[in-house]
Amino acid sequence: MARPVRFNVHAEADVKLVKDGPEGYSGEGFFATRLDKVVGLARSNSMWPLPFATSCCGIEFMATMGATYDFARFGAERVGFSPRQCDLLMVMGTIAKKMGPVVKQVYLQMAEPRWVIAVGACASSGGIFDTYSVLQGIDQIIPVDVYVPGCPPRPEAILDGFMKVQDLVHNREMIRRRTSDRYKELMESYGIQ
Repeated sequence: MARPVRFNVHAEADVKLVKDGPEGYSGEGFFATRLDKVVGLARSNSMWPLPFATSCCGIEFMATMGATYDFARFGAERVGFSPRQCDLLMVMGTIAKKMGPVVKQVYLQMAEPRWVIAVGACASSGGIFDTYSVLQGIDQIIPVDVYVPGCPPRPEAILDGFMKVQDLVHNREMIRRRTSDRYKELMESYGIQ
C-alpha cells in the first residue's frame, strides 16, 4: 500500500518522484513510498548506541569512535550512557553471571524499538571463559540482533556489525514487527513482558 508522502529531502532508490499528483494538486510533485520505508530510513540513520563494555572489546570500540574509523559518519555520533535515551545496546566483553541481571535491566530500561549487538567472542558465546561464573552468551538473557565475531574484533568488524543493524532496521524490519505475536512470544521466552 503506497501512500503519498511529501518531503523535500532525497531518499533512497525505492522512493519515486510522481510529477502528476492527485487532482487539484498544483505542486511540483511528491514522493510516493511506503511509510515503513521512510520510518526505517530515519531510524537507521539516527541510532543512539549505549556501549556496555567490560573488557578488551571496549578498547576496540574506543578505537572505532576515533578519527581513523569515525563511527559518527553512520549517524551514531551521540553515544549515550543513559538507557532511556538509547536504542542500540552494544554489549562488549565478558559478562559474569552476576552481571547478567544488570545487562537485562539496562535492556529493559531502553525505549522501544531497541536493538542489541553482541560484540566479541565473550559476549556472543562466553569466549575462552568456559567457567561456572561466566555467562555463555548474552542471548541467554536478552535477544541479540547481530553478533560480531573476534577476540577482540577489529574496528572494521564493529562497523560491519553496526551496518548490519542499520540494514535490518531500514530494509527488513516492518514497523508492526514489535507488535506481532511472534515478537511477543520471543519476549516472553526471555521473561520480558
